[in-house]
Amino acid sequence: MAGVLLLSFRPIARVSGRATLLWCFGLVSPTMLLAMPTLAVGRQVASPPTNTPASDDQAFDAALPPLDTAAPPTTTPPVAAPPAAAPDPELTQTLPPIDTADTTPPAPTLAQAAAGDATVRIRYQTTVKGLAGFKTDALEGDLGRQFHALSALIKDGKNAANAAQVQARANEDVLLAVRIMKAAGYYDGIATSTIDLVPGQPGQVLVTINATPGSRYVLAKITVTGPPDPAKIAQVSLALKSGDPVDAALIEGSEANVSLRLPENGYPFAKLGDRDIALDETLHNADYILPIDPGPKAHFAGIQTSDDKVFTVSHLGIFPRYKPGQVYDSRLVEDIRQALVATSLFSTVSVEPVRTGKTNPDGSEDVDLLVRQTKGPWHSLAATAGYSTGEGATVTGSYTWRNLFPPEGALILTAIAGTQEQGGSVTFRRSDAGQRDRTFQTLLSIDRTTYSAYKANTADLSVSMSRVSTPIWQKRWTWSVGGEIVGSNEAGAALTLGGAQPRIDYLVGAIPLMLGYDRSDNLLNPTRGFRITGKLSPETSLKGGKVSPYARTQLQVTGYYPLGKSIVLAGRAEVASIIGTSIEDLAPSRRLYSGGGGSVRGYGYQELGPKDANNNPIGGRDQTEFAIEARYRFGNFGIVPFVDAGRVGEATSPSLSGLRYGAGIGGRFYTNFGPLRVDVATPINRQPGESVIALYIGIGQAF
Repeated sequence: MAGVLLLSFRPIARVSGRATLLWCFGLVSPTMLLAMPTLAVGRQVASPPTNTPASDDQAFDAALPPLDTAAPPTTTPPVAAPPAAAPDPELTQTLPPIDTADTTPPAPTLAQAAAGDATVRIRYQTTVKGLAGFKTDALEGDLGRQFHALSALIKDGKNAANAAQVQARANEDVLLAVRIMKAAGYYDGIATSTIDLVPGQPGQVLVTINATPGSRYVLAKITVTGPPDPAKIAQVSLALKSGDPVDAALIEGSEANVSLRLPENGYPFAKLGDRDIALDETLHNADYILPIDPGPKAHFAGIQTSDDKVFTVSHLGIFPRYKPGQVYDSRLVEDIRQALVATSLFSTVSVEPVRTGKTNPDGSEDVDLLVRQTKGPWHSLAATAGYSTGEGATVTGSYTWRNLFPPEGALILTAIAGTQEQGGSVTFRRSDAGQRDRTFQTLLSIDRTTYSAYKANTADLSVSMSRVSTPIWQKRWTWSVGGEIVGSNEAGAALTLGGAQPRIDYLVGAIPLMLGYDRSDNLLNPTRGFRITGKLSPETSLKGGKVSPYARTQLQVTGYYPLGKSIVLAGRAEVASIIGTSIEDLAPSRRLYSGGGGSVRGYGYQELGPKDANNNPIGGRDQTEFAIEARYRFGNFGIVPFVDAGRVGEATSPSLSGLRYGAGIGGRFYTNFGPLRVDVATPINRQPGESVIALYIGIGQAF
């Protein structure tokens, strides 16, 4: 239905005798137009007098021309109906079966991606431009590597539930790129993101992160404010210099070093203030100011304790390695904490300085150490298992009641069950006996062994005082001194062709001594350094009323040298001898033997050396052994090829003549307490009666 324009007039105000008209426009229909009166236009209207304001409207209305109320003639001709359109051929075709319809959803459009259509599932690829090659101190590599490690787009995969999720990840990565650039010193850096459809790949979009780092800001003036002496220590510890980048990781690491070094140099209560970094946008550099509050310089005084009080103040007094009055050093405090942890008596233990308020004439202050103790479990069960050719399978179990006899007096019960050894022992051990790291131990054991070299039933009573390493506390110097009485009934190999192997009673008294020096970096898995261990044991043997004094000596040197990051070359050399008696007067269990997992691999336990007519090892009075292996580690696993050599003779001086060799390969599985070891070896130039293949399973490296 067509519309026409209706024009009407109505006075709304009168100014200086003239009317101001309101022009009104409206769109109306022809039907409405027929029902409305017509308007005659063109008659001149005179202005009414200004002295009759009360009848202005009436006079104005009277001056208007009359309205013609007659209906206008209809002159519009009738409109003929359009001809009927021809039917669409596609509408007349038969519909295909519904099971043949294509149900693949259409590919998302860019408009859908921008609008975040929640019904569209999207696959995306991520491209990062502009960050590669720009340095950062936060991670190895550049800004690009750091971005990839933290990116929301990359971290969350390559699929998104909808376009809005892709856009949200892109926005997050833009902010990440800016943060990374600023943290690395690129304070003018900017970043943007774009999302584009991938041509020819429905449902696939390409997300591009574009970054422009700009110039990197560097440090100009570096200032530490505070008292002169601690400020000088802090300035040196800060290790920042002009020209270094304004990198957050570099600066925070340097400040952490200051927080570490000040307590090591007598300031246990030092605090760092808020740093101030003033950027110069023109020169692209920054002035750095670090205020410090060092607190009083301190000296060591006494020890306090609280909580469970597992140890008294008196016993705690044996742990410090400093003297009262010495300048405070946080490294010595940490040393005490580690020693307390090594006792295994606490669930938690801490050592911290506390102020005493006592000021010395030089202005320094005495501080006490407060030891907070929380009792841990004092009972423990442990078990180990191993297997080697010659020794067979062995399982050892132990029960320990720590601190049964305070302080640090432990009772240990041990049982051994194996195919060739059975026995048990009771041990009393007092750790930190009157002095830190000193251990007093008494052991009573009963043991039954059935090796090819000898068969023995043995009772052993020993006492010792020692300073040895532990997995937690590895010591450079170790030593041991003690006494031992051994009663044994045993039968060894026949010393003469066709000779008998009677069981003989032996009573042996010994004073075993040991001294060791350890410069390796780890007790169970060393990768560099060396160790030297020497042993001397003056002994006397009583057999059938005959007294035979003699001395056993042993020297072992091991070394470890890294070849790159993954390979460690390890070597061992050992010589031993027994001086002062004949082999006939030695109890078979006190002779020297070679062969086995801790000796020359490829041979069974005690298998290497002189043998009797029945091919049983006789043992000897001199011994020489060598070993070399390459320890290749990848992740938590390792492969170790090795070659061992050794000999046992009946002389008293070690010799290189007649060395026998074994070679093999081992596997390692590295755990947090040490490597699990499996070695397989074979003797070179094998002799009749010797093992073809020898297998060794245990914990820790072979040496």
